[in-house]
Amino acid sequence: MKAIELVRPIEELAPLRDQEKWDNCGFSVGNPYSEVSRALLALDCTEEVMDEAVEMGADIIITHHPLIFGGVKKISPVNRLGRIICKAIRNDIAIYAAHTNMDKAQGGVNTLMADKMGLVERSPITPDNLGITGMLPQELEPAELVRKVKEAFGADVVRTSALPEGKISRVAVSSGSGKGFITDAIAQGVQAYITGDVPYHEFHCEEGFMVLDIGHYYSEYGIVDVFANILSKNFPNFAVSKSTKNNNPIYYY
Repeated sequence: MKAIELVRPIEELAPLRDQEKWDNCGFSVGNPYSEVSRALLALDCTEEVMDEAVEMGADIIITHHPLIFGGVKKISPVNRLGRIICKAIRNDIAIYAAHTNMDKAQGGVNTLMADKMGLVERSPITPDNLGITGMLPQELEPAELVRKVKEAFGADVVRTSALPEGKISRVAVSSGSGKGFITDAIAQGVQAYITGDVPYHEFHCEEGFMVLDIGHYYSEYGIVDVFANILSKNFPNFAVSKSTKNNNPIYYY
């Protein structure tokens, strides 16, 4: 099977045209028309993931985050990115990413977040489907919401703003770094906003509103299972593995 044929069901769910202008989805390394027989799935194409692919004989790595975002001026084994690219080329491994197009897709990252919270009566935070607002199945006290979020996303630690008074019913979720949509969420009457990578000043919240930062990794790691389900459904006899080396790069002590 050609690499481009393998990723076609992913692109049917999340077309490349839907990615943000600054993004770099699709194939960043390798020939889309090369023959592939084993795929490794991960959130990030780290050096550990690349070594894992080489060891297992995978010839395509499919990730959520693109390996290459900006311009690459030098490909050299003296730095992490250069080593990954060199190993991919040396071992004939293609690297593919579905990022903001998969964030927006129905059934993509934000949908998965909303599902974990059991949100109903959903609507997008932005006109181009970045983020989702919805109603909780039942109202929760802020402290109860924090506990539910930690359990739903498997996060040991959640950074929050001050807990507001009263129960919370309307919630928004946004994968990755969602600070840019806080104002949009508030305008839609959201009482709690779940995302990652929230900077200090954004925790000074309006009365009756709170931010919950679960971390970039925990907001998105579930997409690996989505990739696996898509590929196993469409190509049941194709060898697909989920990385065991792609863990949260942030540690808490």
